[in-house]
Amino acid sequence: MTTPRLATPADAGEIARLRSELILSQPLDANWLTTGEDLLAARLQPGGDARAYVIDAPDGTLATCALGLVHCVLPAPRYPKGLAVRIHAVATDRAYQQRGYARAALAALLEHLEQEGVTLYELYASEGSAPLYESVGFASNPALMRMTRFPEQSRGEPGADSARLPPEQYAWTVPKSTGFACLYFTDEYDRPVQLRAIDSQTHPWQWPGGTMDPGERPWQTALRECHEETGIVFPGEPRLLASVFGLPGRQWPFSTTGCVFDGGRLTAEQIKTITLDPAEHDEVRVLPFEEWEALMPRRDYERLRAVAQARRTGTAAYFDTWDWEN
Repeated sequence: MTTPRLATPADAGEIARLRSELILSQPLDANWLTTGEDLLAARLQPGGDARAYVIDAPDGTLATCALGLVHCVLPAPRYPKGLAVRIHAVATDRAYQQRGYARAALAALLEHLEQEGVTLYELYASEGSAPLYESVGFASNPALMRMTRFPEQSRGEPGADSARLPPEQYAWTVPKSTGFACLYFTDEYDRPVQLRAIDSQTHPWQWPGGTMDPGERPWQTALRECHEETGIVFPGEPRLLASVFGLPGRQWPFSTTGCVFDGGRLTAEQIKTITLDPAEHDEVRVLPFEEWEALMPRRDYERLRAVAQARRTGTAAYFDTWDWEN
C-alpha cells in the first residue's frame, strides 16, 4: 500500500475534489470548488491551521485524503495546549476503496497532530464511516448539537461580492506567528550573559525571556520572563536592540517574531545572585564572544553578534533569518 504523505498547498484542489464528490450531499460546482481550493491552499501553508495526509494515485491525482482543521480552545487538563481539531474530510476515490487507504491516512494525520500537542478531536461521521472512526478511538456524543446560520447574500454562488472574506474567515488564510521578548545582559566587560536550557538542543543558550502570553505586550513579557527565569526585577526603561523573525519549520509550525531589549550590564555580584528556574535552565555562563561561537548554532551566534553590535552602535538590528529547521 502506498505510504501516506503530508499534504502541501498544491494538493488543495484534489482534496477539495474528493470532499465534494464523496462527502458532501451535493457536489460543488466549479466556482465553489475554486473558492475552496484557494482557501485550503492558504491554510495548508506553513503557519496555517490545516493539516492533511494524502495518498497519491498513479495518474497524478489523489487516491485518499484525511484533512483536519486546528482551532484554539481554552486550556484544560484534557487539552493543556488549548488545541483542538475538527476532522473535516476523510475520503477515498471510488477506484481505490477497500484497500485500507482511509485508515492509513487518518492514522498518519492523528499521529502528526498528537506530536503537535492536540488532544481534542471532533468530527461528523456518516453511518458508513462510523466504524472506521470508532476503531481509532472516536465515540458518539448524544449532547452534540449543530446549527448553520449565514447571511442571505451568501446563499448563492461565489462571485465578485463574496470574494472579500469576512474578517474571522480571512484570518485563517494568513500565516500565523508567535511572539517572544527577552532581555540581553552582559557583564561589566560586555561579555554576554546566557542561560543554558535543559530541554532545547535547537537553542541551547538563551537570554532571559520567552513566549508572549495572551494580552501581553513585548516589554511586559520580557520583564515577566526575566523575573521568572533569573529572579531579576529589571528597573530600566525599554530600549529595543533587535527585531527578530524566523520562518516556521519541522519543529515549530508557526513563524516567530521577537523583540530583544537591552538589559544593561550586570555586576559580578548580581550575576552570582541569579536564581534559575530549574524547570527551564541549569547554568548561567559569562564568556567572551569568541568562546560562544563553538557552543551555539550558527543562526543563534549570528543573532548574538547582531544584538551586541546594536548596543555598541545605538542602532537597532533587524535579524530575519532566525528560522526553524526544516
